Amino acid sequence: MSIVAVSPEVSLAYESFGEPEDPPVLLVMGFGAQLLAWPEDFCRALADRGRRVIRYDNRDCGLSTKFDDHPVDMGEFIATVSAGDIPAALAMVPYRLRDMADDGLGLLTALGIERAHVVGTSMGGMIAQTMALFCPERVLTLTSMMSSTGESAYGQSTPEAQAALFSPKPADREGYVAAVEKELVWASKRYGDAASLRELAAESYDRSYYPAGIGRQLGAMILSGSRADALRDLRVPTLVIHGLDDTLIDPSGGQRTAELVPGAELLLIPDMGHDRPRELWPQLIDALVSHTGREGRP
Repeated sequence: MSIVAVSPEVSLAYESFGEPEDPPVLLVMGFGAQLLAWPEDFCRALADRGRRVIRYDNRDCGLSTKFDDHPVDMGEFIATVSAGDIPAALAMVPYRLRDMADDGLGLLTALGIERAHVVGTSMGGMIAQTMALFCPERVLTLTSMMSSTGESAYGQSTPEAQAALFSPKPADREGYVAAVEKELVWASKRYGDAASLRELAAESYDRSYYPAGIGRQLGAMILSGSRADALRDLRVPTLVIHGLDDTLIDPSGGQRTAELVPGAELLLIPDMGHDRPRELWPQLIDALVSHTGREGRP
């Protein structure tokens, strides 16, 4: 694991797998999750298929830069947005998805990579979309996984999934690890695995327990608005992947993304929720290898 400055304000923790001369694939993680949520075995399996795989911690997460000077109370922020006081909500949050996209592009620059295949999951899909929209010359292909367009009518959470997402987690290690089982509500119905969730939670807690960043990331996601109009003009080869069991971001989020992006390929996966079960890794890796071989084709 290494840490590199990607701008005067931000340094990112990252890891790389595979040969430096192989086509680079940048993996962008979602809301509140560290690079660990891209499992090392998954990264190595993709690297074994001839890809240079790079996973990293977003700002305000893991071992990357924290914005402690800008505290955001998530409950207060949600209440402010719900009340329709958008100017007040905007004033609470120090950055947007565009800034997080610039972080990822800055990491590529720091690593001497001019163009890369970008794969984002959940909020990471929104960040990856933003990279492709604002700097298409840097993005060889885009893969948007279990994500959406920023339009409120698509990709909505069920009440149960939303409650699990926003319920406070205990601060102690034992309680934190036990509470993660709530995430089964949006996992694969067939392959959801409480033991794996607990293992990742324990590893994440020990590496960097940092709940303060969640409110700022949430604000960036909510306040960045819809990308629908811009996605209609996107000319980067795009693959959209969504699990049919997803209750955190309904499959309509992926379907809408593929509908908007010209020429996008849509892969809806049965038995996948808002997760990437190990049993489905061969299908996911095959899809990524095939798509990242589309360099230069519309």
